[in-house]
Amino acid sequence: MTTTPVERSIAFAAVFNFRDLGGLTTVDGRTVRRRTVYRSDTLSRLGAEDRDAFTALGIRTVIDLRRPAEVASMGRVPEWTRVVWRHNHLEHPLWDHSTYTAEIGVPRWLAERYLELAYHGRADIARVIGMLTDDDHGPTVVHCVAGKDRTGLIVALTLDLLGVPDEQIAYDYALTERSAPMFSQWVRTAFPNENDVATPPFFTYTPAEAMLMTLQGLRRHHGSVTEYLVSAGLHRDRVARLRDRLLEA
Repeated sequence: MTTTPVERSIAFAAVFNFRDLGGLTTVDGRTVRRRTVYRSDTLSRLGAEDRDAFTALGIRTVIDLRRPAEVASMGRVPEWTRVVWRHNHLEHPLWDHSTYTAEIGVPRWLAERYLELAYHGRADIARVIGMLTDDDHGPTVVHCVAGKDRTGLIVALTLDLLGVPDEQIAYDYALTERSAPMFSQWVRTAFPNENDVATPPFFTYTPAEAMLMTLQGLRRHHGSVTEYLVSAGLHRDRVARLRDRLLEA
């Protein structure tokens, strides 16, 4: 297991986008608590060689945001992890890839998809963030397939509630793009027949502008991320509990 101080990333054999939210700082100078909430791509690829490294993190809960069909085809986090697996799919329409054009560009197209997800999946999003307020769940990992879109939105909203500035939120989101080459190499090895399949640019790019535009869009429609989540069903006292749990004193 290797950790880089700046990026907070943890490397596993075939999980490429796993990192600690801890270490980011808020606008009032507080620090997000380490070893409490992690973000990741799918954990079904954890192997025996990852067992000691994963166990050392003390993770007790995995929140899986994938669709039921994705869980069925890819599998769940391995049983040897002995975590509590909580499946909380974020309801939203499947993306229509044909709507992407070079003129729209990746940042705007992704931001539109994230705002669409925030609209259709608002109750699910509020429920997931509510789970992160509970100390009883212990160290927690939130993940989807790539740890990019659904996980990226959940993490961005959580960091906003903690008071992390937009630039740091967008930077954390953008780090996902650095895992793309490792994932692509793994795919080429594991699925050689997929090598000739063209990948849309929004599959691998995570420009910071996309998340900045998403946060701006939510504020434009709801006033703030907090008000968006409250309207989606998150109780206001949960925001205070989230800050108590995830911010250093």
